Amino acid sequence: MNELKHNWTKEEILNVYNKPLMELLYEAATVHRLNHDPNTVQVSTLLSIKTGGCSEDCGYCPQAARYHTNVEGNDLMSVSQVKAQALRAKASGSSRVCMGAAWRNVKDGEEFDAVLEMVRIINKLDMEVCCTLGMITENQAQRLAEAGLYAYNHNLDSSEEYYKEVISTRGYQDRLDTIDNVRKTNVTVCSGGIIGMGENIEDRAGMLVALSTLNPQPESTPINALVAVEGTPLEDEKPVSIWDMVRMVATTRIVMPETQVRLSAGRTQMSREGQTMCFFAGANSIFAGDKLLTTPNPDVNEDLKMFELLGLNPQKSFTKKAQPQTVEANDSEFKSLGEKPKWTRPDHKIDRNELAKKKAKLIK
Repeated sequence: MNELKHNWTKEEILNVYNKPLMELLYEAATVHRLNHDPNTVQVSTLLSIKTGGCSEDCGYCPQAARYHTNVEGNDLMSVSQVKAQALRAKASGSSRVCMGAAWRNVKDGEEFDAVLEMVRIINKLDMEVCCTLGMITENQAQRLAEAGLYAYNHNLDSSEEYYKEVISTRGYQDRLDTIDNVRKTNVTVCSGGIIGMGENIEDRAGMLVALSTLNPQPESTPINALVAVEGTPLEDEKPVSIWDMVRMVATTRIVMPETQVRLSAGRTQMSREGQTMCFFAGANSIFAGDKLLTTPNPDVNEDLKMFELLGLNPQKSFTKKAQPQTVEANDSEFKSLGEKPKWTRPDHKIDRNELAKKKAKLIK
């Protein structure tokens, strides 16, 4: 049961997912206890350091410039602003800060240099630092590693087959290549996806095949429930049921026993009892704060009350892996190469994305 397996098939994962619920929960909880402290949950803070204006057409994302949503765009935050937010997060109990920028990919220059300084500052606060900045090259990954980055997030979103029904402006292989670039450094990988986008169970299993067959498997896997935002192509999708979330968390735990499974977007739609079932099934990380980039998140005080009720303890920083050392910019071995990589732009179109784009033009 505890064997780390890198050759999971879709059929095997579907057999796990579709087990009688009590049997699935028992197996997942057992695997969880063999690999993790069941009473410890990591608390992370997600900070949008650059919001809106993204050129991509991701059907779930309110930050895409082509759709009309109520998201207000903001330029890149300053280093001092990020430090203040990190200190606030640490004071509220977070051990990790995840910085997200609405970019297609990282571009060498002043903004990336500023992000590197943000990483240095937060690592010096003895907090784990994670970034999600879009596609990155090997050299850019090395520069982040030198700055003290602990983790890089780059979600696969769904199966390779269903990915094409949600996003048309970037390719699935580019996401895998980005993860591969991160793996050439000492930075850990955070990669997961979203359920409730209209995919079927086979697609959920397909995403777990793609993640679990990576060697090594991601150290961290977020499981997000779609938050349908008005103006996006997926605005009419119904909220995913708690039973689907529990099954997805449990299956992820069994398939990737050593990975931290992150109960991410969609928690505002879950009852405290539903979240408890997810923790029992193997989720051992949450995001704190009133927002997840742009969508609502439970109040931090509510999370503290839930932790107290369940007897859960926040995980300390660098529990799973030692703190990386920070190399100052002047001492960095890896310098800006002025790279302009040609990441894939598939040529297919997605009808519902095109419709949302047309609606946005009419409103604007």
